[in-house]
Amino acid sequence: MRRRAVAVILAVAAVFFGWFTPPAQAAGRAVVLDIDGAIEPAMADYVVREIDAAAASGDTGLVVLRMNTPGGLDTSMRQIIRAILASPVPVATFVAPSGARAASAGTYIAYASAVAAMAPGTNIGAATPVQIGGGSLFPGGSAQKQQGKNAGAQDTETRKIINDAVAYIQSLAALNHRNADWAADAVRSAVSLPASEALSMHVIDAIAKDVPDLLHQIDGRTVTVNGKPFKLATAGLTVVNVPPDWRTELLQLVTDPNVAFILMLIGVYGLILEFFNPGAVAPGLIGAISLMIALYALAFIPVNYAGAALVIVGIGLMLAEVHIGAFGTLGVGGIAAFVIGALMMFPARTPGFALSYAVVIGAAIGSAALILLALGALIHSRTRPVVTGSEALIGAEGEAVFWEGEEGRVRIKGEIWRARADAPLKAGTPVKVIRRDGLVLLVQSI
Repeated sequence: MRRRAVAVILAVAAVFFGWFTPPAQAAGRAVVLDIDGAIEPAMADYVVREIDAAAASGDTGLVVLRMNTPGGLDTSMRQIIRAILASPVPVATFVAPSGARAASAGTYIAYASAVAAMAPGTNIGAATPVQIGGGSLFPGGSAQKQQGKNAGAQDTETRKIINDAVAYIQSLAALNHRNADWAADAVRSAVSLPASEALSMHVIDAIAKDVPDLLHQIDGRTVTVNGKPFKLATAGLTVVNVPPDWRTELLQLVTDPNVAFILMLIGVYGLILEFFNPGAVAPGLIGAISLMIALYALAFIPVNYAGAALVIVGIGLMLAEVHIGAFGTLGVGGIAAFVIGALMMFPARTPGFALSYAVVIGAAIGSAALILLALGALIHSRTRPVVTGSEALIGAEGEAVFWEGEEGRVRIKGEIWRARADAPLKAGTPVKVIRRDGLVLLVQSI
């Protein structure tokens, strides 16, 4: 009787604990994705695709985001976070290797992950949003020093963005039981922490030297995955690195502000050359393709359209200088507008999306060189002899075909013309045109 009671109690306990114990994952792979650089559309596409692929594979026990980022775009960051929160496979963010950082958008991604870890010598934080125009959104800064209604409106907009960012990161902190107060400070005050302090303040879950060490430390830990408790079993997982594929690398190349800017210039100049030389085909074809790719890239990255307009105006002024000849005034103004527009076009404070000064200077010098070449060709063309119209016949040479008295027929440039001369000419005599009188040429013997 006593044995039967003990057996019943054990059975009930087994059912009870089996019901409430989080499921442990099956042994398989630990997929490592590298986020090295700005969080932008190409990176977001790569991470989301691989997280979805890991969930569909059935043999992936953990996805590790090995991160080293200065931040990036809010839209791309939220796209990655949505994929992390919806994934049935646990996702761990690992700030590594030593010397790496998870700044700005990287902090939000770390807070959204089931596991947040850092390597020694790394840091996390500085999560204050930055305006596309380049000004800091931190309230209490330069905006509050301004006066008038514009400053008040800017402060209101600033508070809205800051409060939204604070609420977002605090919701992620509550979801994964991390330090919400420090997260709010990271947004409001742009504070950062080294790995050791981040662990002691419960911002991260572990400090590991590499991915195998991380898998060993988090084995058996219970985390939140897709809104449910989940017990990790990572000790036996095989580490598989999945680097970005050619599609991601191509999209990263195209969406680089420097590449997009150069493609835009090639497109504009190619179309201009085609318009001035109809039928050349190659400049128009290359220009159209380059411009379409540039427009595709500009749709993904933050652009100041006033700056883009200034670049186009600058190119137009330089072209006007070639045709009008304003003694360099339009050309200098065009170069100035081009440089200012290029510097305005891509906000320098947006992490990973600043335009290189070398590219701006090189493009300006190249444009100025094209303008000088065009002006030189124009000046040189004015010194050439006329090759069309009636003036083209003056000085042309030919031969007499038939002659009678003071008039006859001559062959000039393959055409037969009526001609007059001061003295009679014989057929076959070489002649030169002196002037033209309507349809009659005045010639003389050479």
